[in-house]
Amino acid sequence: MIIRDVRVLGGEPVDLRIHDGVIAEAGPGLKAAGEEIDGGGAIALPGLVDLHTHLREPGREDAETVETGTQSAARGGYTAVHAMANTSPVADTAGVVEQVWRLGREFGHCDVQPVGAVTVGLEGRQLAELGAMADSAARVRVFSDDGKCVSDAVLMRRALEYVKAFDGVVAQHAQEPRLTEGAQMNEGVVSGRLGLTGWPAVAEEAIIARDCLLAAHVGSRLHVCHVSTAGSVEILRWAKSKGWNVTAEVTPHHLLLTDDLVEESPVGAYNPIYKVNPPLRTRADVEALRAALADGTIDVVATDHAPHPVEDKESEWSAAAMGMIGLETALGVVQEAMVDTGLLDWAGVAERMSYAPARIGRLAGHGNPIEAGAPANLTLYDPSHRAPVDPSSFASRSRNTPYRGMTLPGRVVATFLRGKPTVLEGKLV
Repeated sequence: MIIRDVRVLGGEPVDLRIHDGVIAEAGPGLKAAGEEIDGGGAIALPGLVDLHTHLREPGREDAETVETGTQSAARGGYTAVHAMANTSPVADTAGVVEQVWRLGREFGHCDVQPVGAVTVGLEGRQLAELGAMADSAARVRVFSDDGKCVSDAVLMRRALEYVKAFDGVVAQHAQEPRLTEGAQMNEGVVSGRLGLTGWPAVAEEAIIARDCLLAAHVGSRLHVCHVSTAGSVEILRWAKSKGWNVTAEVTPHHLLLTDDLVEESPVGAYNPIYKVNPPLRTRADVEALRAALADGTIDVVATDHAPHPVEDKESEWSAAAMGMIGLETALGVVQEAMVDTGLLDWAGVAERMSYAPARIGRLAGHGNPIEAGAPANLTLYDPSHRAPVDPSSFASRSRNTPYRGMTLPGRVVATFLRGKPTVLEGKLV
C-alpha cells in the first residue's frame, strides 16, 4: 500500500509505502505498487495513544463496551488506549485484566492495554495482585485506582515500592477525600453563587505534593492523572526540577472549559454535562495548564473518556454521574487550545499524544516516529476542517459530551493500525 500526499508532522508532502504492517519507505513520488490511498495533504501523526480511557467492560456495557470504545478511539485517531480498572468486577486480578486484553485483541479497532487496580476492589485497604497482573498475558505496567485516591500514605508508599520490581508506574487520582466530601464543583466564586459545595484546589495539590515526595523517597515512577489546577502545575514543576521520576497528564476538557459553564452556558445553568472529576476550574487554571503542557511540565494529553448512559447524566446536578466522553473530540480540542494558539506545533502534539504516553505506559510498538522500519500506526488529520460537534454521529455508546453544537477544528481522515486501516474518509472500516 502507498499513502500519497501526506505531511509528516505538518512538513513537506511525501508518500508512505506500507508493507507487512511496517513503514517500508517514506519520500516524495514513490513508484506505485498495489493499493494507493490519497492522503489529500493531511497531516500524518503517529497513532495516538491514550493513557486514560474508561471502556466500562466488564460490568457497565450499557455505557460502553470494548468494541464501541475502541471504535470511538479509532475515529479519534487512536491506535492504543489504556483501559482503566474501575470496571465490575474491578480489574484487580490477572484474570480480569487478561479478559479486557483479550477483548481488545478480538475486536481490533485499536490495541487495548489494561490498567490494573492498585488496591483490592479500589477500596484503598489492601494492595491488589500487582505482580500477578504484571506477569499476566496483559503485561500490565500502569496501576491506578482512578475514580478513587490512594489516600493512605503507607499504602501508596508500598505500591510505589512494589512496582519498581517490573518497571511499573502508579497513576494517582489526586483527591484528598476528607477535603472533597459532598463536593460538586470547583470551589470559588461560581460555586458560592450557585450554592454548590466547593471542591478546593488544595485537595488535589496536597496529594500531588505528598506523592512526589514518596516517589522520590523510594525511587519509583509516579504518574499524576488529570491535573487541573495552577497550584498542581507548580508542584510538578518543582518535583521535575529535582530530577524526580514524576509524569503528569491533562485532559482536553481541562485545557478548554471553565467552571463558569456550570452557571452560564448554551445549555443552561446546572447542566450535569459539565460535571466531572476533577471539576472544571477557572480561566487562570486553564491558562496555567496550557503553559505547562507547552513547556513539558505536563507530559501527556489523556482523554479520561468517561461514558455514561443517558439516565446517569440527565438528572439533577447532585445526583448526576461525573464524567465526559472525549476520544472523538480530543485532537480537535488540542488543536483549538494549543496549536491554533501557537503554544504547540504538530511535532509537539505527537510528543504529548503519542510518544510520551507510549513511553510512560511502556507500550511496545506504539509512539514511534514516522520513518522507515517503524510500525505503521498512523493518524491522518485535516486541520482545516471545521464543523459543529454532533454526538449522534459518535461511535461511542454514550453521548455525554460537553461540546455538543460547539464548532471545533479538525477531522481525523484515516487511522491505520499496523498498516491496516481502521478508519478511512472519517468512517470506520
